[in-house]
Amino acid sequence: MMRIARCLLPVAVLAAALSMRATAMAAQDTIPPGTVITVQNWQQYKQFMSVGLQALFSGQYFWKLPPDFQAVIGPPLTYTPPKEYVANTEKYASQVRIVNLPDGGHSITGYVAGRPFPNPAPPMKGYKILVDEWYRFLPWLNCGKHNWNHFKDRFGNISTNSFILVYRMLSHISGYGQPIDDPSAQGIFYSEYLMLTTPEQSRYLVNLTLYYVDPTKPEDVYLFIPALRRSLRLSAAARCAPIIGTDLSQDDVKYGFNGGIVRWDAKYLHDQKVIVLMPTDPKAYGNINNYYPSLFFPSPKAGKWQVRPVYAISVRRIPSQRAGYCYSKRVMYIDQESFEDYWNDLYDAANRLWKVHMIGRPVRPIPHEIGLQFEDGNFVEEMWDLQNDHLTAGASSGPEGGWIHADEECRDYEGTDFSVVNKYNTVQALSQVMR
Repeated sequence: MMRIARCLLPVAVLAAALSMRATAMAAQDTIPPGTVITVQNWQQYKQFMSVGLQALFSGQYFWKLPPDFQAVIGPPLTYTPPKEYVANTEKYASQVRIVNLPDGGHSITGYVAGRPFPNPAPPMKGYKILVDEWYRFLPWLNCGKHNWNHFKDRFGNISTNSFILVYRMLSHISGYGQPIDDPSAQGIFYSEYLMLTTPEQSRYLVNLTLYYVDPTKPEDVYLFIPALRRSLRLSAAARCAPIIGTDLSQDDVKYGFNGGIVRWDAKYLHDQKVIVLMPTDPKAYGNINNYYPSLFFPSPKAGKWQVRPVYAISVRRIPSQRAGYCYSKRVMYIDQESFEDYWNDLYDAANRLWKVHMIGRPVRPIPHEIGLQFEDGNFVEEMWDLQNDHLTAGASSGPEGGWIHADEECRDYEGTDFSVVNKYNTVQALSQVMR
């Protein structure tokens, strides 16, 4: 028996050592809740950061995190996919196919609703992830009255604007009590309505973008100019133009990527875990005083961070459409569960890091869905231009609260019915702006 015990002792020691190693490896795969990341210890956690966030920590650019910066890691939040979206994925995903277009681009056929590629895999894994991001779950209607932007340049000049947002799905809908295709869709997939409310000299300026069910049909972009009392139709090629005075281009909005699916090649890079801002209190993240004033980065008062698994993909214009486009590539960090876009590293024509785009995801329940939803329409959005030393910081709530509402909540948002399609989400809406 003594000999058996002596033989088993090394095995027990080895097992204990392996268990300790496994525990250590697991610890390296995440960041424990309660951890505080600072400019002094950030390199210990850089494997959990996008390239752009590392650039802000590095101190090599004009925009850099201040010496007293802190990011507090919170407990993991659970995500329950909406049941209608899950059901539509199970019903329709098997019929979705990628098709190659004559100009070298790609599109899909057979898509109805839900996630097009539930388990993106080679071939064209990166493109499948991009398509899943484009058709991820969204409430069929989002509306907000208290959205704001702050702008700052290298000289410390600060300006602001505020705006109304009405984003609506009209086709491919996976929403409680909603048809897959709205009867008033008229071939439109998704409509984006943004109207400035301040400053006074810009009030009533509206940017309306219509995306079509046929992804090969170019989107329509309209700009209502209040001084002219008329709207202008913008060129579909003007995707690099800034939107409502921000550092974001037409391809950068819609809570992340806004460029459609037919103009792009997408290369899968790797799996990763990244830290993502996920605040829960709209009064906290809606208050600009809860941001570091040097670069308007959210402070711990605005909310906590979470470690999320993502796909990193590199997205470029197809060769036939690269000439003259603003970005040589964008590296996107896309959630592996919800397929939301959290970070974008944007590179200029010479392939130098140009802009860092962060999309924080305030979470909340939405009507008829179970648990917290990561895509509820709310946002904390930042765009740091590292080459021109300019930035845009924005959020979907004000210091008194008033976050973005979803679905039938929009039928009466502080006395306004945002569910009227022809008042907000079609071309006819532009004739009613100043009435």
